[in-house]
Amino acid sequence: MILSTAELRIPVVTASAVREFARGGYHGTTIADVARAARISPAYVFKLFPSKERLFVAALEDCFRQIVESLTIGADESGETDPDAVLDAMGGAYAELISDRSLLMLQVHAQSVADIPEIGQALRTGLASVVRLAKTRSGASDSAVQRFIAFGQLCHLIVTTGIDDVPDEWASIVSAGIRHPL
Repeated sequence: MILSTAELRIPVVTASAVREFARGGYHGTTIADVARAARISPAYVFKLFPSKERLFVAALEDCFRQIVESLTIGADESGETDPDAVLDAMGGAYAELISDRSLLMLQVHAQSVADIPEIGQALRTGLASVVRLAKTRSGASDSAVQRFIAFGQLCHLIVTTGIDDVPDEWASIVSAGIRHPL
């Protein structure tokens, strides 16, 4: 099967959108920025994604696709049956994934514009896929899955604010027991 030019370009544009929106956020990134990074014209980006919201949503969907894939690999490679051990392995896989920071920053930016209906819905859909995967793959209790998600958000806070570099007691309290490769 031969792919059309659009089918070949969509993953390139989406990957560029992930990087550009992670860097500049929704409001600070233009279609032209994404087009430049993808090495195509802004008009062609608009042909593929008829609005900036749709482009951001495509980037966010790709972000969550990568997260689910990484968590699945973490669960598969854990070789564990204990729910907490499976969640721990999934958390380790996620920590490795976000060491690049693009996916982490895209999620943070998405949270800041979740009041845009299409983006809020994509964020909730992505989070739902992560929660469902964590629940089904680990077999953990609802409260254990909630802690898993909460610690993921805490990891985001620690990384984005640079708390690891703060030598104060409060920073040590916030980051105690959290692992994330930088």
